[in-house]
Amino acid sequence: MKIAITGGAGFLGVKLARSLLADNALGIENVALVDMVAPPADLAADSRVTSITGDVADEDLLAEAIRPDTDSVYHLAAVVSAGAEADFDLGMRVNLDATRTILELARRHGNRPKLVFASSCAAYGGELPEVVTDNQQLTPQNSYGVQKAIGELLINDYSRKGFLDGRALRYPTVVVRPGKPNKAASTFASSIIREPLQGQEAICPVAPETEMWLASPRTIVANTRRAHDLPAEAWGPWRAVALPGFTTTVGEMVRALEAIAGPEVAARVKWQRDPLIEKIVYGWPARFDTARADAMGFHRDPGMEPVIKAFIEDELS
Repeated sequence: MKIAITGGAGFLGVKLARSLLADNALGIENVALVDMVAPPADLAADSRVTSITGDVADEDLLAEAIRPDTDSVYHLAAVVSAGAEADFDLGMRVNLDATRTILELARRHGNRPKLVFASSCAAYGGELPEVVTDNQQLTPQNSYGVQKAIGELLINDYSRKGFLDGRALRYPTVVVRPGKPNKAASTFASSIIREPLQGQEAICPVAPETEMWLASPRTIVANTRRAHDLPAEAWGPWRAVALPGFTTTVGEMVRALEAIAGPEVAARVKWQRDPLIEKIVYGWPARFDTARADAMGFHRDPGMEPVIKAFIEDELS
């Protein structure tokens, strides 16, 4: 089996690559990790891994990773929400043009690879019902959401035409991310857990009553793999799905941190509202009825405390 992962040196790409390579039943021959930086040392040292570094929107770079014998592509690379909003051209080039290039490479090769596309709940927006269902129209209110929605439509059409076997996953906000804050509007959702646990203060730019739709890295990786492994007929004529998550407020997230690590740690979260971040975050839905994903066997986290404990075990132990 030959696999390509764009965003392969990012935190989800790394976790996915490690999960796939550890599964001996897959018979993996090669995993091409495409990113602007090299992957961690353990992956770089694996003889089955090819590291391809450079501009992820460059057609020649993508063609090096996605070849006629590539069986599966996990397209995770993206310019995240606030970054895509601040730099329109960069967001369009990476989030849309690179996606189109990947689809065209698959079409050109003619081998109909499986393609898993990391979409986002930012594809929703505007006037939304209290609970978003699988039939909700996509009305994104920022450039990132628009780019993801277009990617979903393209993947659906390329699958309909038989050029590839695509699956588009609307991820919840993923917490707790390791590393450092990025340019995503939701980056604070990880910072308010990650930094206090490591003795640092964190700024929360939204009100404590702000609701969010969340999933853990463990669950995202498991669901990404399940999306790949499901047969094409399980998807039917529409290849996009909102993945299961759980709804909690930012205040409840900090209270879960306090329950696990104590009040001194939770007190490191400082509340300093940012209207720009609030405008983006408040446009995202926080409650979903994911009946379709549930019926397809996708997983769901039980709540915030287990998510924090998993982060401590996976990243801080």
